[in-house]
Amino acid sequence: MYAVIKTGGKQYRVAEGQTLKVEKLDVAEGASVEFDTVLMIADGDQVKLGAPYVEGARVSATVKSQGRAPKIRIIKFRRRKHYRKTQGHRQSFTELRIGAISGSAAVSAQQAEAPVTQKAEAPSLQKAEAASVQED
Repeated sequence: MYAVIKTGGKQYRVAEGQTLKVEKLDVAEGASVEFDTVLMIADGDQVKLGAPYVEGARVSATVKSQGRAPKIRIIKFRRRKHYRKTQGHRQSFTELRIGAISGSAAVSAQQAEAPVTQKAEAPSLQKAEAASVQED
């Protein structure tokens, strides 16, 4: 079973027991976090897509650590212009351990209720075909 969640402006595919690094969250180490912005839940062949989010679905996680990524060096240089500039950046992150994905019961129940519909041809298209046949 896995889910797709949205946090920090990015989307992540998560499964139970997985560890991942996300944009920094203001939560203490060891605390639990719940994500209700679940875009999709999949359990085997059953898939539930949200519009935009799956109702009643939640992903719980525990904060393992807070940290900063390695430094990235930014260098701007113009030859023969006596211009050189260096800058560095370290992105902060929160490391999470995914606990439970809830909402799987909603996946099977809602998919069973959803009827399969077929689209019929548009009436305007049928009229246009009939008009072209009559003209011939």
